[in-house]
Amino acid sequence: MKNLCVIFGGRSPEHDISRISVTSVLNNLDKTKYSISVIGITKNGEWYLYTGDYKNIEGGEWEADSANKKKAVISPDTADKGVIVFDSSKVSKIPIDVIFPVLHGEYGEDGTVQGLFELSGIPYVGMGVMASANGMDKFMSKIVFQNAGIPQADWVTVNKGDDFEAKMDEIEKKLGYPCFVKPARTGSSVGINKAHDRAELKDALEYAAKFDRKILVEENIDGHEVECAVLGNDDVKAATVGEIIPMVEFYDFDAKYNDASTKLQIPADIPKETIEQIREYAIRAFKALDGDGLSRVDFFVKHSDGSVLLNEINTLPGFTSISMYPKLWDAVGLGYSDLLDSLIELAEKRVK
Repeated sequence: MKNLCVIFGGRSPEHDISRISVTSVLNNLDKTKYSISVIGITKNGEWYLYTGDYKNIEGGEWEADSANKKKAVISPDTADKGVIVFDSSKVSKIPIDVIFPVLHGEYGEDGTVQGLFELSGIPYVGMGVMASANGMDKFMSKIVFQNAGIPQADWVTVNKGDDFEAKMDEIEKKLGYPCFVKPARTGSSVGINKAHDRAELKDALEYAAKFDRKILVEENIDGHEVECAVLGNDDVKAATVGEIIPMVEFYDFDAKYNDASTKLQIPADIPKETIEQIREYAIRAFKALDGDGLSRVDFFVKHSDGSVLLNEINTLPGFTSISMYPKLWDAVGLGYSDLLDSLIELAEKRVK
């Protein structure tokens, strides 16, 4: 039986989504294969070993369950691998074979916690430090994908200290309206707005600057919003392609997680040759980042001519019961529990 450490929560604005994702993961892990230790990280960055009921995680009640939580950390000492648990005056260690981070956004998906895992010498699910950092940074990933020859929407980068008036002139000239304003290093559509005129653009830039000092402004693409799931290390595979059909103007945070009217269509209602093109681009993007484990790669298929444009990559995609990543693999015959097994096996096989 493998000793598996599952980590959730974190200091990201996506903390609450992590709790939903990890509840699904924990409920679907095969308990006959894994001895599971669960670490929850609060929004303030406190680490706890949680031994209580999984049903208390999704709503956040676990934090008040003092009888079932103890301060704990991952040891960075490769000679003393595992989870170090602090219980009053006693210190103990739980040996760990594999770490499964179910973390989204800052301090979980951006290479920071992956650096700790590297120091620990414990195999972990997902991409490495550099790939995670570049995948999280929308500007850096655009440069990587551009060099890999993958078509993308046009963009302008804005720094928090820039003259917004001058930048808005550049954006209007290069991109026009409407356009999308995004913090460069958030996920789940946190901090994103669609600007239809200069006043909205200014408000959107100021809002995005609350989340990140670097902001990405992209041209609006009129097209299908589709996603492709990727799995593997050296031998990378892509599942089929799914389409998001939101009933709102764009697929924002609320549409992703709270709006029951949002529909997922698998496979997407696009030509088969377009699906194959997307699958090829998804694998190319994954390899361009030097990826390992998993990613969900998002694209647009333009209504005007059917051309494909890469939107972004998600290196630790959502694992909620309605998340596209597990649903895409399920659609091609790899069920949720088997998918988790595959990810853990890939973590163990990952070669640096």
